[in-house]
Amino acid sequence: MTINNFKGEYRWLSNFHMIEVEWQGHVYQSVEHAYQAAKTDSLIEREEVREAPTCGKAKRLGQKVTMRKFWDDEKVEVMRVLTRKKFQDPGLREKLIQTGRQHLVEKNTWNDTFWGVCDGNGENHLGRILMDVRAEIIASM
Repeated sequence: MTINNFKGEYRWLSNFHMIEVEWQGHVYQSVEHAYQAAKTDSLIEREEVREAPTCGKAKRLGQKVTMRKFWDDEKVEVMRVLTRKKFQDPGLREKLIQTGRQHLVEKNTWNDTFWGVCDGNGENHLGRILMDVRAEIIASM
């Protein structure tokens, strides 16, 4: 079985789920906020992203920041670290465990074929990270 949409009852799988995560000494409102801020070395831009009132606003700001050197080489590992932090929350951790062996696919309509799948095409890095984190949690029990 596959969970192929991080909306509705599975919204908590989305990076837009509001849950505080710490990144480099600062607390962010969501994984999305932290991830977008991590794209830049500019403390001013990071703070603007951190203070964004919504995940959507944080994402839009993150598309305009001064990208740090080697970001493309580091972004998957940053997402992995942030996802691990998200699932330190006991409630979310339990929900992730309860997905069992289901395949997790970040299906979308905005043509993100790196983090997810659109129109049947995509690398699904977010889904794969979620499944890896789930396996790590289960292995640590």
